[in-house]
Amino acid sequence: MIAQILAVAAAAAQPTGVEMRDYGTTSDGRQVGEYVLRNQHGMTVRFIALGGIITAIEVPNRAGHAENVVLGLPDLAAYERRNESYRFGALMGRYAGRIANARFSVGDRVVQLAANDGPNALHGGAGQGFDAKVWHVEPLGGEAARLTYSSPDGEQGFPGRMDVSVTYRLTEQNELRIDFEARADAPTVHNLTNHSYFNLAGAGAGPVSDHKVRIFAHRIVEASDAGIPTGAFLPVAGTAFDFLNEHALGDCINNAMPRISGFCGYNHSFMIDRERPGTLTLAARVVEPVSGRTLEVETTEPTVHIYTANHFPGTDMGNAGVPLTALHGLALETQHLPDSPNHPAFPTTVLRPGEVFRSTTIFRFGVER
Repeated sequence: MIAQILAVAAAAAQPTGVEMRDYGTTSDGRQVGEYVLRNQHGMTVRFIALGGIITAIEVPNRAGHAENVVLGLPDLAAYERRNESYRFGALMGRYAGRIANARFSVGDRVVQLAANDGPNALHGGAGQGFDAKVWHVEPLGGEAARLTYSSPDGEQGFPGRMDVSVTYRLTEQNELRIDFEARADAPTVHNLTNHSYFNLAGAGAGPVSDHKVRIFAHRIVEASDAGIPTGAFLPVAGTAFDFLNEHALGDCINNAMPRISGFCGYNHSFMIDRERPGTLTLAARVVEPVSGRTLEVETTEPTVHIYTANHFPGTDMGNAGVPLTALHGLALETQHLPDSPNHPAFPTTVLRPGEVFRSTTIFRFGVER
């Protein structure tokens, strides 16, 4: 009898699947839902159909107090108005990062995008990228949901239709697992990532300078101050980019040169150390010393792009009710290198008909006692 009671209680404690509610209506009349994933260890993930934006990740500190650790905005109108600038928590595509002169070739075809970062294209160039689309969301078994979007031929100038599927899955190990899948009906290029900004002290806690970071990368890609790779890879040893041993972000941040777009801080791509391409590999580990919260990032992608929110002006109110200032969050963008279509020696971003692109990133949260 006792065993039966315990079994019933355990079943009642199980997460009940994806929660769904209305989040609002966009300025052009599109309905946007909010979806909530919960596990039994105090972790909650919230996202919306607009851009697949992760609006909150709530995880406990060493005292067991759960708090949101990703930056975001107060409501749907704010996301519509400002997310093209900051890309809070959004799915990025078709091409995350920069493409030099907004131009590349696929085979014999020359593709011209609309520049939106000086002469270059950033995050796909001008026009609405994946972060501005309302994705179709399908709850799956357990604490998981699949988001799908079909990008038509010519969207933002990219050739071919590309069908994209992204699965958000919350595990009982306090992991948010993100699985990407893409297919195209014509040769094209792509670079997919999630653009969440983390602050393990809490979304309203201020600069992340004291976050201790380790990055499992012996090399970064050399880039101009416009963020365009030169094609060379530089050793990190003895530089401001040396996170092979854990240290605080603020220790060397003023020496992170060149200053991409003129802003002080990190905005650079690290080549992850791994034995074989495409294997799930630990890329970075972050510790916030006061809360004790930790974050480990594993990915199949070749790089992790580290960005410390250098350009936040302090004029926008965040979802925690405080202004978002420079260095308020840390983005860990697992992806391919910027400008890869113009660098044949870089890991390829070309997707051809009949091929299936698959990629996985895991954000694992814990507590350092």
